[in-house]
Amino acid sequence: MTIDYDSIIKTIAALTEGETDAVALMATVVCELHHADDRFDWTGFYRVTGPEMLKIGPYQGGHGCLQIPFSRGVCGAAARTGEVQLVDDVDAFPGHIACASSTRSEIVLPVRDGSGDIIAVLDIDSDRPAAFTGADAQGLAEILRLVFGRLRG
Repeated sequence: MTIDYDSIIKTIAALTEGETDAVALMATVVCELHHADDRFDWTGFYRVTGPEMLKIGPYQGGHGCLQIPFSRGVCGAAARTGEVQLVDDVDAFPGHIACASSTRSEIVLPVRDGSGDIIAVLDIDSDRPAAFTGADAQGLAEILRLVFGRLRG
């Protein structure tokens, strides 16, 4: 089963309408995404909780790393650069943090509030190599913009 972005965008929009609590929004988004696609082995948010620091937020799947500095790993790179990280082979990514040994590929997107500030990253891991595409990056970015872009910093 592969995600239908048009459908899930409508579902998530309906479920999150009027909600302004970032953690509640993250929990809802991650639940919907995780169960929508067989490629998604671990789906979760890492929240910006201090200068150059991410801490685990709502997620689905096995245990994740509790904190990740901006200077380390794929999540750190997304937070540091503000750009989507699409990694076909995590073993080839310099400084990859292996929170789960089953992870083969990963996509991480910055999450911005309405002011444009990065408040978190969305991290999706797959146990398959090269599991994610540019279409995933576009669909996920649209969901994040729709849900978190209305929050005020």
